[in-house]
Amino acid sequence: MWTEIAAEISKTTETKFQVENHRSVSGGCINQGYQLTGNGKTYFVKINHPSQVEMFAAEALGLKQMLATQTILVPGPLCWGMTDKHSYLVLEWMEFGRGNTQSWEEMGRKLAAMHKAGGASQFGWERNNTIGSTPQLNPWTSNWADFFAEYRIGYQLQLAKGRGGSFPATERVVGTVRQILAQINPQPSLVHGDLWSGNAAVTVAGEPVILDPATYYGDREVDLAMTELFGGFPAAFYHGYNEVWSLAEGYQQRKTLYNLYHILNHFNLFGGGYGSQAARMIEQIMY
Repeated sequence: MWTEIAAEISKTTETKFQVENHRSVSGGCINQGYQLTGNGKTYFVKINHPSQVEMFAAEALGLKQMLATQTILVPGPLCWGMTDKHSYLVLEWMEFGRGNTQSWEEMGRKLAAMHKAGGASQFGWERNNTIGSTPQLNPWTSNWADFFAEYRIGYQLQLAKGRGGSFPATERVVGTVRQILAQINPQPSLVHGDLWSGNAAVTVAGEPVILDPATYYGDREVDLAMTELFGGFPAAFYHGYNEVWSLAEGYQQRKTLYNLYHILNHFNLFGGGYGSQAARMIEQIMY
């Protein structure tokens, strides 16, 4: 496997690369991660089953599009592909440190700048991708309420029923979501799509970085909402974001709705108490 990956790195960089060392590092919940070194270079490599090569291709495209906004730092994708037994994605290696108030404020400002950058006239993306290992559907849609109701909440509820989840009728929930979101008219923003605290970091030089995206064009509030899940971000982050682009009225209600997507997805991935948490959120939204 490493010989084949080294050959692809050499081809992409047009410079001979030979693996001198590889060691296991954290790759998240879905992938195996490795630090790969050789010829004075260091890379981060994600490894998964060959069937997941399109997941890596979509991640690479999302990272390239975020880099193209020239706003917030993300790991640059180098190459991706398959061997006989694995799929892989090679990214630039980054050394992370501890953030301070200044770096988290800067992260907020730079995320807001990425959201403001635009780049699409509709909601969705040019291809489907994944949220964790769950398929994420991104058909271009002119109406945000329709997009989020159908392709985020509706789709996750369909999957949840297959796992034995006990929730109100999908049509009722989707209808309520559509009704709430019909009251706003957000611009399509390039969003990270999976922005919890584990997917944000600060380099040793103090530069904010976001990682492991599930990119699409949507309401910017989906990113802000998820930053409040699973531990949350420091207050300095929100201060920096609001300096550039303050949140609209009604965000607190929409936050629960947007985070329902991720809790349903966690139920579909992991089961357990996420089902009861999703049920409570649905009750809060509908009643």
